[in-house]
Amino acid sequence: MHHPSTHSCRPVDLALTPSTTEAAPLDVTSIHAAHSNFVWLLLQRFGVRERDLEDALQEVFVVVHQRLHTYDPSCRITTWLYGIAQRVAIAWRRKAHVRREHAYDVVPEPEGGESYTPERAVSEGQARQRLEAILDELDPDKRAVFVMFEIDGMTCEEIASLLGVPVGTVYSRLHGARKAFEKSLARWRARDANGGVR
Repeated sequence: MHHPSTHSCRPVDLALTPSTTEAAPLDVTSIHAAHSNFVWLLLQRFGVRERDLEDALQEVFVVVHQRLHTYDPSCRITTWLYGIAQRVAIAWRRKAHVRREHAYDVVPEPEGGESYTPERAVSEGQARQRLEAILDELDPDKRAVFVMFEIDGMTCEEIASLLGVPVGTVYSRLHGARKAFEKSLARWRARDANGGVR
């Protein structure tokens, strides 16, 4: 199965929108067919590394199979999947932290153009590493909302509908995420000003 690239920052068009209606029969196969792309993108937004996404996706649907009998039909299936994906993502991020993995182990592929140089590639790779490091410091719920809004270009209303939470909750998480992001960014800049010393 082909999935979107981690680095595609296109507006949500609606890649995060489930591909079929929720009237489909509730079995693991139909849920996977309707929502695997949604779960894949959620796992990305929760910070699961590219190399781990396929395994994490499979783990989510193992949990879906095990817990399907607990699903409450009065709740949106996407909201239920969001909770499972979040828990799986947290576990995978802990594993990655223990292994001391980095967000990007290689310099990104050149995107073409004569002005693209190895120095620029390294600079952009470092910027992405820094962004990932700052995002990793965010609470998972805040991180997901921040990425959906700031990178995917979703509105707060779309995010609220997707997650099955009040719009006010989205605003609150986004506000908190922005404050935490700015605080982390300021720490990184101060570190740079001190020659890389924390």
